[in-house]
Amino acid sequence: MNIVCLDLEGVLVPEIWIAFAEASGIPELKRTTRDEPDYDKLMGWRIGILKEHGLGLKEIQSTIAGIQPLPGAKEFLDELRSFTQVIILSDTFTQFASPLMEKLGWPTIFCNSLEVADNGEITGFRMRIENSKLTTVRALQSIGYDTIASGDSYNDLGMIQASKAGFLFRSTEKIKADHPELPAFDTYEELMAAIRAVVK
Repeated sequence: MNIVCLDLEGVLVPEIWIAFAEASGIPELKRTTRDEPDYDKLMGWRIGILKEHGLGLKEIQSTIAGIQPLPGAKEFLDELRSFTQVIILSDTFTQFASPLMEKLGWPTIFCNSLEVADNGEITGFRMRIENSKLTTVRALQSIGYDTIASGDSYNDLGMIQASKAGFLFRSTEKIKADHPELPAFDTYEELMAAIRAVVK
């Protein structure tokens, strides 16, 4: 029994924080898990910048409302879901993800949640489980699934390496150079062909 586990940002939709960095004019917020492997450190830093600039959930959600899936992403996901189970494993937050899931046809997503004050200030975040992508893949394997995983960032490497088959997708040159053992693709057609070859 196969199940495909996909990262969200950079794979199916643009990076939310990069879009918000551009919308808010705060270039420091362009830093993502492609640059910083320590997610807790990255989020703590982001929350500090938001507080410094008086920005909160409402402003980020306003940017998210204008984000569209990457060209071809919904069609890729629709085709994938026509022949195998798919779960999106993301370190984003339910407050960010819902509008994007609607645009992608409501696939299943496992993600985290933000702690938000009554005034909309983001005060913290709650991870669903520690090392959530790898932990989820191992949990799926423990109940009889063979996992196939794909993502673009440092925080995807665990689930990719632990899976029956794993692929980098539109990753950075550094991550690809550091992990030459992982097949790396840049188009949905290539990724689809690789997944089909495993699922067949």
